[in-house]
Amino acid sequence: MKSCQKLRIAVAAWILVAGHAALAAPARPATWSGDLTPIAASEWNERTAAHLLERAGFGGTPAEIAEFAKLGAVAAVRRLVHFEGVSEVALPPFDHSGVHDPGLEPFPPSRPATTNLASKNGKALGIKVKPSGNRRLQPVVNKFFYWLRASRLETDRVGYWWADRMLRSPRPLQEKIALFWHGHFAVNEDKVRDYRKHLQLLQIFHEHGLGNFRELLVATAKSPGMLSFLDAGVNVKGAPNENFAREIMELFTLGVGHYTEHDIREAARAFTGWNYKDLGFVINELQHDTADKTVLGRTGNFSGEDIVDILLEKPADEFIAAKLYRYFVHDDPSRETVSKLAEVLRSNDFRIAALMETIFLSRDFYSAESVGTIIKSPVQLAVSTYRKLELDRVPGVPDFNTATATLGQHLFNAPTVAGWAQGRAWITPGLLIARKNFAYDLMFPDINFIPSDRYPDDPLIRSVSKRLEDGANISNATKPPGVEDIENMSMANLMADMDQDFNTRYGSYRGWQMALEKVKPIPRYTAGFDLAGIVARERLTTVESIVDHFFKRLLSVPASSAQRAQLLEVLRTELGTDDIEAARSYVEDALRVLVHRIMSLPEYQLG
Repeated sequence: MKSCQKLRIAVAAWILVAGHAALAAPARPATWSGDLTPIAASEWNERTAAHLLERAGFGGTPAEIAEFAKLGAVAAVRRLVHFEGVSEVALPPFDHSGVHDPGLEPFPPSRPATTNLASKNGKALGIKVKPSGNRRLQPVVNKFFYWLRASRLETDRVGYWWADRMLRSPRPLQEKIALFWHGHFAVNEDKVRDYRKHLQLLQIFHEHGLGNFRELLVATAKSPGMLSFLDAGVNVKGAPNENFAREIMELFTLGVGHYTEHDIREAARAFTGWNYKDLGFVINELQHDTADKTVLGRTGNFSGEDIVDILLEKPADEFIAAKLYRYFVHDDPSRETVSKLAEVLRSNDFRIAALMETIFLSRDFYSAESVGTIIKSPVQLAVSTYRKLELDRVPGVPDFNTATATLGQHLFNAPTVAGWAQGRAWITPGLLIARKNFAYDLMFPDINFIPSDRYPDDPLIRSVSKRLEDGANISNATKPPGVEDIENMSMANLMADMDQDFNTRYGSYRGWQMALEKVKPIPRYTAGFDLAGIVARERLTTVESIVDHFFKRLLSVPASSAQRAQLLEVLRTELGTDDIEAARSYVEDALRVLVHRIMSLPEYQLG
């Protein structure tokens, strides 16, 4: 794309997120805004059904939208929220590569901690120290880096597996609400360093995501993934660590302004002793503070679960209702709306499904302020594209994790404990260009694609690999690029190097090798869209009908007449004719150009 075209798209995005673009939205009565009255049967149609599928899942095909329109609002919402009428579909479980072994537990917090443990005990990570000879601790160091690499690669495989569930599940809200909680209860692989713990947390979100919030909160708080991320291991009697207590108040239940620093310090004492052993929750009684604590005006010998109950007596209902509303409806709920939804949540024993049913049935959900006003997250953008264009599996080219990370959202790798910023944070001029490039790589796969799970992105590791292939010894191969060859070093230096206990750079390189031997590769098939098949099935026989069909299929916000005219000309130019039947044998590439151009529009970023 020419630089001026890139600039035009970037500027359009900037105008969009600054709130100055007058993008057309479906007409709705002004009185619908803030109106939690259920939408009437006479007000339900394909446009409302499409909006429901977009927000409660990852969009729908024209056939799915037509089916939900026929169901009526109540049945459609109950199908999504309560899975009524949805047959059981056995989605495949995660296919473990078998990279973990019991000797890795408990995994040390750092390489120095690992080598210190090995020096003290004669073994670490299930590996014995060599009794004599060169680099006695090298096998231990290799194993440490192996697990770091293997867990990261396996975590990305979990991300692919989950994206595939998002695409294929007949219960899209179960996946969408899990994605919400994944951002609400954020963790990342850099800190957790165990794909199994991420998988365990995801299973909690699937099981409890639409259920009772207290059960969800307690299960999450006791999960090894959250405990490791928020430093439970150092939260002990006499020296409480405040990380978990702070986040459970600030980010999980109350929000800033509803607690004091004293409340945090006292609550931290209640959580002392909470820890994990491998994948199980444990309470170390000797490390638990049994003295009285005073939290939010209540005093007693509180346990961690007691603190959860105290927090849920406070304005947690408003905090959770508002956050769910902003994620599923729009960014600016009124205080009155939040208050009403909080009452729904509290009167239904904090059952999330009851709140979602109220939201999805309300006129407010279908108001002009709601429809087509949320910027799609990178994961939503990718999965909804796959779904609307009728893929039956997540493609491996472009790489899902790399692509969504480039756009700002890498599953199981939240940037902070607060998760992802959402909304306007998803769009900058540069990120909109990246979204355009993602669309292009989907339609026209990159022939220079290099699998990220087979090729380390660390240039130092690649340098080590190349030097070893060229016959260098370990000492020479692991010197930083640009340093003179080992032959120029003195023999004394060489011998000193050979006598050391381990070589960290070699351990990092060897860890990658060991991980690649065990971690199963991500399937690298391309998307394989059949846009020509869609055109034939839908009996689209004119340039106008094709453009209108893909506008309707892909956009939540109507395109302008100028955009329509421009894309009509694009398709005519690519086909070289208005005769669709005459162009049938080569229409696929022209359709991919058209879809890429639609996906490059600022309007495509809205859902």
